[in-house]
Amino acid sequence: MPELEYLTDKNGHKKAVVVPIELWNRLFLINDTSEEELSEAMEDYCLNKAMNEAEKTPLLSRDEALAWLES
Repeated sequence: MPELEYLTDKNGHKKAVVVPIELWNRLFLINDTSEEELSEAMEDYCLNKAMNEAEKTPLLSRDEALAWLES
């Protein structure tokens, strides 16, 4: 999955996103893509990326998860 890059100001605050061309092309296969369709495609991409990264993290037991939430 292509990685998004962020452009930051001198203080490290994110100002813009660089979208890899292969992702851009997947989002705009149809020339008349609406803003809503683009938004949904970006949301799907980000959700998929988050789910892929979550697979790499260890699962917590119920008690561990509750303790983490309460901390």
